[in-house]
Amino acid sequence: MARYVLEVAARFEAAHHLRSYRGAPEPVHGHSWKVVARLATERLDAEGIAFDFVAVRDALRRLAARLDHRDINSVAPFDDISPTTERLAEWFHAELRRELGPGAPLAAVTVFEGPDASATYVAEGGEA
Repeated sequence: MARYVLEVAARFEAAHHLRSYRGAPEPVHGHSWKVVARLATERLDAEGIAFDFVAVRDALRRLAARLDHRDINSVAPFDDISPTTERLAEWFHAELRRELGPGAPLAAVTVFEGPDASATYVAEGGEA
């Protein structure tokens, strides 16, 4: 069966630190972050669109703006938990799901901590 996979990305600049990296707090440092939302569906609408890129892009940009040029450790829920890349991917997924609604075919969100390292959160029943 045919499957369409869409990817929409946003970028932001932010600092963070892990609260207990190898047993000690990590120094505050910054990254050029990239977040990629992946949507997957088997169907196109009457226009031939799997899901509206504009809606995903706008939602992703709003979420990234909440972290842009901030210390992520000062932004809820990361003021209480260590802001690992894995947790950021899960947070973006949950917030994007809320923004787009339950009908959006959101399969996964990947967060890049710089150009060479990333973590992906895959929705239950989704595929990366």
